[in-house]
Amino acid sequence: MADKRYPGDMTTPPPTTDWLRLDQQICFSLNAATRAFGGVYRVVLKDLGLTYPQYLVMLVLWEHGDLPVKKLGEHLRLDSGTLSPLLKRLEAAGLVRRERSARDERSVDVRLTEEGVAMRERALEVPRRIAAATSFDVDEIRALRSRLDELTTALDSALLEETP
Repeated sequence: MADKRYPGDMTTPPPTTDWLRLDQQICFSLNAATRAFGGVYRVVLKDLGLTYPQYLVMLVLWEHGDLPVKKLGEHLRLDSGTLSPLLKRLEAAGLVRRERSARDERSVDVRLTEEGVAMRERALEVPRRIAAATSFDVDEIRALRSRLDELTTALDSALLEETP
């Protein structure tokens, strides 16, 4: 068994660990945390009338201002097929406006309406409520976010290496 290789630095598994157990899978822990966050965000965002994906769109627009759909999708790591229905609902709610770009007819720009801009003030409470739900302090949240960013970068790099 000494010649068995495992990914990363797990060259020899501890004898009592079964690496194929569900509770040993990082992907399951991340998925469970994502689902739990989704539940908390659903409650917190109810007052704003937003879903979690819509909230993410609003965050990008509050941070960057008007953006082409393509650029918005890059920030959110979403393709236009996923993003378009979100934007359609936000537009129907009066929070954003989509318009053909004057510079490039093929491009659609997304901009906040006055109501969308005003919602930012009401949304300031969201991060505080989410942080309180985690029971982590600010430094723990920053450290976790940093490690998750590193994980995402590593996985993106691994994916690029595997792509022919």
